[in-house]
Amino acid sequence: MQYVKLGKTELKVSTISFGAWAIGGTNWGPTDDEISKNAIRKALDLGVNLIDTADVYGFGHSEELIAEIIKERGKGDLIIATKAGNDFYNTTEDDDEGYGPIKENYKKEYIIFAAEQSLKRLGLDCLDILQLHSPDVLKLTQDEPWLALEELKKSGKIRYAGLSIKSFKETEQAFLLDEHNDILDTIQVRYNLLEREAEKELFPKAMKYGIGVIVRIPLLFGLLTGKFNTDSKFGDDDHRKFNLSPEKLSEYLNNLGKLKPLFDEFPNHTMAQASLRFCISHPACHIAIPGAKTPQQVMDNCAASDFGPIPQEILDKYL
Repeated sequence: MQYVKLGKTELKVSTISFGAWAIGGTNWGPTDDEISKNAIRKALDLGVNLIDTADVYGFGHSEELIAEIIKERGKGDLIIATKAGNDFYNTTEDDDEGYGPIKENYKKEYIIFAAEQSLKRLGLDCLDILQLHSPDVLKLTQDEPWLALEELKKSGKIRYAGLSIKSFKETEQAFLLDEHNDILDTIQVRYNLLEREAEKELFPKAMKYGIGVIVRIPLLFGLLTGKFNTDSKFGDDDHRKFNLSPEKLSEYLNNLGKLKPLFDEFPNHTMAQASLRFCISHPACHIAIPGAKTPQQVMDNCAASDFGPIPQEILDKYL
């Protein structure tokens, strides 16, 4: 496992870390809590030292599972990054991200409340990183979410503050790094071999301000593992029914086929490992957080860190 300093923070993090959305028990099809906890244990055994979750993942269940592992093994140097802003405590309508019946809430009082609830579920006194959870741009032009992060830092309830950039709004939200780099320590961004919008403006600004970059959806909901085809179907309880609709799936698979020469450069890799290596190859990117529901998936993901970034000359040849 390789480690890097996460931007201007004092955190040294594993380049492949653990994304804990899938273990929440909703939106990714069926899960088994014992298998999920074994997946976390395996990740820690292999050197993973950051777990990324959110209060809304399983409506708190993902955080609760992580708390069980912390109680079992101790917090030690384990870094917990969670998110707030999707108000599942007061639900009315379905959202379009596949989380369930929730609504956005980025009022100062709510963000502080949500952080305190996460602390209780995790059994912690301080969150290593709290991230605003993919809010609309308009909400981020208001003062309240930033004042909340500032107050949480001052009170010692969070060490660092982050923003999870709303998917497909990477360029649109890049200006926020100019305006709030005094508060922001990290950004989390959708980035993978088939979705590279963040390279345009967001990554250069992150490098300018020393903001740590956490790559989410590095395997594009599993598509970059090579296990899907145009006939793949997803259950009603699986968000991929929306995010990988037949039309989107066909488009993604067509673009993926064009990358076969790149994957052929790494005959000893799985497609997933090559894809994860890409995500940690850009100089702005520090870590990728692929999701995993089983120990075997964790083992496959972590191997990508051992291989390290893809040499630039290979990337220049195919991308």
